[in-house]
Amino acid sequence: MDLFSNLKKDHIKKNAPLADRMRPESLEELLGQDHILGPGKLLRRAIESDRLSSLVFYGPPGSGKTTIAHVIAKRTSSHFEKINAVTTGVQELRKLITEAEERIGLYGKKTIVFIDEIHRFNKAQQDVLLPAVESGIIILIGATTENPYFSINSALLSRSLIFELNPLTGETIIDILKKSIRDKERGLGNYKIEITDEALKHLAYSAQGDVRRALNGLELAVLSTEPDEQGKRKITLPVAEESIQRPAVLYDKTGDQHYDVISAFIKSMRGSDPHATLHYLARMLDAGEDPRFIARRIIVHAAEDVGLADPQALVIAQSAAQALEYLGLPEGRLVLAEAALYIALAPKSNSVIKGIDGALRDVRKGEIGTVPLHLKDSHYPGAAQLGHGQGYLYPHDYPGHFIKQQYLPDKLKNKKYYFPSGEGLEKNITVKNEEEEG
Repeated sequence: MDLFSNLKKDHIKKNAPLADRMRPESLEELLGQDHILGPGKLLRRAIESDRLSSLVFYGPPGSGKTTIAHVIAKRTSSHFEKINAVTTGVQELRKLITEAEERIGLYGKKTIVFIDEIHRFNKAQQDVLLPAVESGIIILIGATTENPYFSINSALLSRSLIFELNPLTGETIIDILKKSIRDKERGLGNYKIEITDEALKHLAYSAQGDVRRALNGLELAVLSTEPDEQGKRKITLPVAEESIQRPAVLYDKTGDQHYDVISAFIKSMRGSDPHATLHYLARMLDAGEDPRFIARRIIVHAAEDVGLADPQALVIAQSAAQALEYLGLPEGRLVLAEAALYIALAPKSNSVIKGIDGALRDVRKGEIGTVPLHLKDSHYPGAAQLGHGQGYLYPHDYPGHFIKQQYLPDKLKNKKYYFPSGEGLEKNITVKNEEEEG
């Protein structure tokens, strides 16, 4: 039976996709993620010494989360269980925890549980895990493409080390592709493959950090290319382009990608970088972000980051939002791009947000005072008897339509909130009521 099982496993392995066959078996085979797996790094030391605590691996698809768990499974002396959050219910979890308790009680053997897509666990499933993780009955290793601080409860997170994996670089993926072409045991080394540098680079860089996608593209290119008279399979750029289709943009409209990309978009406009502004706008549009949400953010930042340095920015942002409603997509991308570029290229001033937020802080602290008597409404019967409006100076009765007088409450009469930035049109702004009477 054991021999049959081993033969079956070997057959499955040989017929598995290239990405699965080339999965590293040891730390030495792992490429990339040196910031957490380089020599002397905490995670590498913990794996090498088989002294793991609960871990959560967070990163984009194809960055190596499951691969690291696979290496741990090969190396550890603990019992290793792999489950998927989508297919495992509360009852299965309780059974797994009971078996782990028996294992540690009878044999002193720890249990490591690897949970793929842990962000899909609901609160009930996470609550079942928590006591077992707290007591050390199981060592949890979770893998997620979503920011764990958004999707995993804080009690479970506080008992785990969080490791963020980066998308693999194009250079690293090229090395992995070359290795798979040479490898005769697990890779494509038994084929006579001739691949151009352009094709190799296209496979690597089009994968956007996902080595699985790159390997799948390479395998399809090789298997779908007929050998020539010399038995060579020639992989050119057009073949590579056909074999690796355009990847979907990693973007979760309710998770951290949503917040990260809109944050980068805003900061690019504020930082006067039109190229980055268009890049992040394109990412949001391509991923299906609500264009009205984008339009609202552009309007906000027309006032926040440009303000009175160029008041036309707000007019253009509002016009773009209205035009978007009229046009819809895809044409609406043009008005959004125009408004975003206008803000990116406009002179910058944050005097508006500083002014209103400063005033709000004082109001919320109770720094209010009463409205000066001469500013109070004098249009209702009896107002005159209360002295309302007495002493008010009507600006239009004076030269230049201005006369200096007190407008703030007595308690705040020397307070200043608006400070022109000296940028753009604000170079020409003076606050008349602050000038000394001559």
